[in-house]
Amino acid sequence: MTEAPHLFVQTTVEANGQIVHGISSDGLPPKWFTKNSDTAFQDDDLPSMLRVIRNAADIGVQLGRRRSFFDWWRGLYQAQHDWADENGIEQLLAGFGVSLIERAVLDAVCRSLNSPLHKVLRENALEVDFRSLRPQLRSITPADVLPNRPRSKVAIRHTVGLSDVLSNTEHANRDASDDGLPYTLEENIQTYGIRYFKIKLCGDAAADRDRLREIFQVIERTAGTDARFTLDGNESFPTIEVFRRAWTDFLADDSIRGFAERSLLFVEQPVDRAATLSDDCGRDLAEWTDAPPIIIDESDADMSSFPRALELGYSGTSHKNCKGILKGLFTLATVFANETESGTRPILSAEDLGNVGPVALLQDLASVATFGISHVERNGHHYFAGLSMFSDELQQLMLEHHGDLYSRRGGFVALNPQNGDLHLDSVNAAPFGLQPLIDVSQFASWDF
Repeated sequence: MTEAPHLFVQTTVEANGQIVHGISSDGLPPKWFTKNSDTAFQDDDLPSMLRVIRNAADIGVQLGRRRSFFDWWRGLYQAQHDWADENGIEQLLAGFGVSLIERAVLDAVCRSLNSPLHKVLRENALEVDFRSLRPQLRSITPADVLPNRPRSKVAIRHTVGLSDVLSNTEHANRDASDDGLPYTLEENIQTYGIRYFKIKLCGDAAADRDRLREIFQVIERTAGTDARFTLDGNESFPTIEVFRRAWTDFLADDSIRGFAERSLLFVEQPVDRAATLSDDCGRDLAEWTDAPPIIIDESDADMSSFPRALELGYSGTSHKNCKGILKGLFTLATVFANETESGTRPILSAEDLGNVGPVALLQDLASVATFGISHVERNGHHYFAGLSMFSDELQQLMLEHHGDLYSRRGGFVALNPQNGDLHLDSVNAAPFGLQPLIDVSQFASWDF
């Protein structure tokens, strides 16, 4: 992949007695919402994404005036997912449409209140009613589940892809474009001070074992023994039992076992999404008494997914803004309720490999900080060379308003991780992560 479309949504909302504008954005990536090798991106995948976004936008307008943001969002969510059921559209993709419209309206509401996301959610200005969708949460409020203040910084969890170059020595023999950003895993650790990692698996146990050994050697040599990592199963294993055999094979290697026992946080989505929430997976998990913590991601498609995953024995799930802000808040409330009832706190991770600014990234970080998540998967800042695809004026605007998050690197503005962390004071002070309301008319557009 050498390029990808990025969609901006701008909305005009009457909220709290005034007319306000809001914005959201996201990349439109191939093969995540619908991982189907038989479809073509331009002819199938992209039109499908635009269709669900357009439908959600239409529903959002048709709902008209509602008593509260939550009442409006619940109508949007239910109508969109009913429409997806009727038209054979995957729920994860349908939720993406809801999320983009939800975020644009939420940005406007935060601006109308002149309050940052954390305050708006914690004080329940949106009138969120957990019990209306999950009766077991009837006595819980947002103030119960959100930290007193958002995190002032979060650690980058750097993804190590299946073909990423690992060492500087290996890079010496590779021909790569030089944009001034780190290229190898070793260079990323040295440049950004990264100490959290997310390692992709391909599903071939022997190949994964050899790759893990090489990655761990680079991490231990460059980041030290305090480094922590997660594994992304990438839906590469047909069953939990097949992944269990691969895991046993990994741990038979002494160097892998030692690093995993000391540093592994969790394993993400090893099984194909179609089978993840099946009774068979639940049985396999119950029989695997010494399994590592395993969470879901792609199979967390709708409001029923996470409770089902907990019933089956999974250890948690992921938050991504593309799944929805209020969906994430419901997930956090379920985490809180489970910990209160059982004493065990499920994992709520933060993922989104290719997230980029100037809007989507900051809104995502605002959510992560608000939910109190300490580290987040993040690689888009160097995959897409910072904000280099945008005008000099926009890049300078972001530098002026979010100088703790961005800095100038060579000829463009890019994220500025410090000792492996992103500093978020400006993000947390903004209405919904983003301080300036960007004029989307400056971007290229197409009619869909």
